[in-house]
Amino acid sequence: MRIGVAGSMHFTERMLEARDALVEQGHQAFVTSLASAFIGCNDEEKERIKIDQKNNRDAIREFWNLMQGADALLVMNLERHGIANYIGGNALMEMGFAHVLNQKIYLFNPIPDIKFYKSEIEAMKPIVICGDYSKIPPPLRCTIS
Repeated sequence: MRIGVAGSMHFTERMLEARDALVEQGHQAFVTSLASAFIGCNDEEKERIKIDQKNNRDAIREFWNLMQGADALLVMNLERHGIANYIGGNALMEMGFAHVLNQKIYLFNPIPDIKFYKSEIEAMKPIVICGDYSKIPPPLRCTIS
């Protein structure tokens, strides 16, 4: 299965860990091609990079393009801003991309209790894996006899 891994760019290192775990299971997993700039940075630096990439590198469209032909999206919804299982605006848009493209949506943790858009998240019917990558079905293996 071809799976995009998304979330707040403040979680870049965790997104890369998820991508690697999915690849180890046999999936073709990917993150934004802009992720490397965030590795090893503190939250303040990540915020500056994120704003620059959105405004000057067309980061939103870049991930949209990557999602073409994917089968699924895994959202790394971890704690941020004191909100358990946080899903920010950009990750919500990426979930919308996956939904419109008829791709499965997986959440690393349960749906956050964010009153402004919890119902939109629920309407996309994401599958919550509770940190267990094995809840994402393995890719089909074809054998020739």
